[in-house]
This record gives sequence, C-alpha cells and structure tokens, in this order.
Amino acid sequence: MRIGLYPGTFDPLTLGHLDIIRRACSLVDRLVIGIAINRDKGPMFTLEERVATVERECAAISRDTATEIVAHPFENLLIHCAEEVQASVIVRGLRAVSDFEYEYQMVGMNRAMNDDIETVFLMADAHYQAIASRLVKEIARLGGDVAGFVPPKVAGELVERLRAQKFAAARV
Repeated sequence: MRIGLYPGTFDPLTLGHLDIIRRACSLVDRLVIGIAINRDKGPMFTLEERVATVERECAAISRDTATEIVAHPFENLLIHCAEEVQASVIVRGLRAVSDFEYEYQMVGMNRAMNDDIETVFLMADAHYQAIASRLVKEIARLGGDVAGFVPPKVAGELVERLRAQKFAAARV
C-alpha cells in the first residue's frame, strides 16, 4: 500500500488544499492529512475543529477517488510523523516560486534524516495559486467575502468565529 502524508495547519482548510488533496489521491492508496499542532502560529480554529473540517470536507474526495483519507494531528518533526504513519512520500503543495525556496530546504533536511521518504511537489491549480490560509483569515477579518477561497461550510464557520471573537472583545 502506497501511503502519502500531506502536512499543514489547515487553519482554515482552503479550496487550494482540497485541490492538492484530490490530486494527491491519484498517487497513493492512503493519504494521511497531517494536521500540525503549531502553537506558535496561534490558530483561529482548535485542533479538534480542524480535524473535523478535514474529515468532513475530504469524505467526498475519498469516495470519488477510492483513496482512504485520514486526518492525523502531529506535533513532532514532519519526517518523524511520516515515519509514524509509514508514509513513503510527503506531498507538498506549491503556489509560487517563493514557496519553492523554503520547500527545497525542507526536502534537504528531511532527506538527511531519512532518505527513504520522497517528497513530491504538486502545483496548485491556477485558480487556487494565490490562496493562502493567512490571507483568507485577513480578508474575512476585514469583512471581505471568502466564498471563492474556502468550502461553503468553512466560510460560514470562519465568519461565525470572527463574529464570536468580536463579541467577546466588546464584552471586555
């Protein structure tokens, strides 16, 4: 069985992420979505919410592609997570040339730690190349429409989360 690992924070899960997930399914039998626990980034959504979102939004992709998709939280090194889930390949999405420089360094470090695990880069579809979770949150925070960047349910959850944060801030 060919197992792939697609890591990220997925805060929030975007249409670009889903595009990479769908295309990665053609390369593997099982795709593990590694949901990073990165306290330094201060995620908007809890780990449990991000796991639930990935599971919900990937269910149809899993059915359509006959690929098992599993959400797997991790807080260790990416290469250790890959070893833990028995992945033979790490899937990374690229949006622009600026992503490549960072990813190139990561591949080198990961190969130095375990050269049995390959890294595969998938370019996001042209429609999704500009989408970044950080920008989606900023657009939503400033009252913009994020419907073209995230699945409909995620857009609603994002707006609701921001509304709740504003309400909590106003009460203080």
